[in-house]
Amino acid sequence: QVQLVESGGGLVQPGGSLRLSCAASGSIFSINDMGWHRQALGEERKLVAVITSGGRINYADSVKGRFTISRDNAKNTVYLQMNSLKPEDTAAYYCYAYFSLYKTDSTRGPYWGQGTQVTISS
Repeated sequence: QVQLVESGGGLVQPGGSLRLSCAASGSIFSINDMGWHRQALGEERKLVAVITSGGRINYADSVKGRFTISRDNAKNTVYLQMNSLKPEDTAAYYCYAYFSLYKTDSTRGPYWGQGTQVTISS
């Protein structure tokens, strides 16, 4: 069974920083795209950042220059470094990934983590 487990959320003041981590576990042959979405209260879930297996990165306009996504393929982990945080960054953050479970498998997903709450408030 494939799982994504997030960590690193919390409460910080505006201008502060947080680092989210998301580790994939289970019987995985390869991981393709990994990324983060967020969902604020009463809003739809929206893409924050994505990183492909080849290292290509895309960010939402609202986080460009403040957030950095990275991945450690040896650890099956994706990170989201969030700097210069604003109250409007407050949301539940969900990691996701697309996997292949064996060599000839097609890409499956997205698989989602359980979410971690990020609250920006003074």
